[in-house]
Amino acid sequence: MFLFTGVLGTWLFYRKGHVAWRVTLPVCVGSVAFSYLGTIVNSQVESRPLTMIIAAIIVFSGVYLLLPARHAEGSYRDGRAPAQQALLLCIGAVSGFGSGLSGAGGAVFSVPLMLILGFVPLAAIATSQVLQIVVATSGTVGNLQHGSVDFMAAAWVVLFALAGVAVGARTAHAANTLTQRRMIAGLCIVVGGFMLVRAL
Repeated sequence: MFLFTGVLGTWLFYRKGHVAWRVTLPVCVGSVAFSYLGTIVNSQVESRPLTMIIAAIIVFSGVYLLLPARHAEGSYRDGRAPAQQALLLCIGAVSGFGSGLSGAGGAVFSVPLMLILGFVPLAAIATSQVLQIVVATSGTVGNLQHGSVDFMAAAWVVLFALAGVAVGARTAHAANTLTQRRMIAGLCIVVGGFMLVRAL
């Protein structure tokens, strides 16, 4: 599902000029091996405790994003410095592993992490669209090897998810930075809470 929504989301953000490749590429590179590793861990160990930890982190991220921003409008990171490139690689690794482990999608991890660490909200959202393609491809390979993919269910979900991506992209472009943070915070709390309830 995330492969299709990632392609559509990437195109919608790219045509608006919001995909910053110097930010996006290190995140994607960091995610490649770790999303596959996440699917392997998911298939071989009891993933419930890990899922609960990840869900709690997502909820915490959402709550943190509701706090006043620590970065002024013109002081966001832009990914140019070598230290920032290393940081983006780490964000990709964490996002890829979390996605492969939980199936929640790389954006659930990368967007709040990037916002907490001071990257531009719209660039973080755009990066997550490209990341979905990379993580979904790598993660699906791992899940296919273990016979975990339900193609019929995926086909139905994709139809509605594509419509959601189109609406979400339009909303993200129309909202200001503060509104973007609040929307992402709300989604983190809802998704993380759902993951906790499901794991329990």
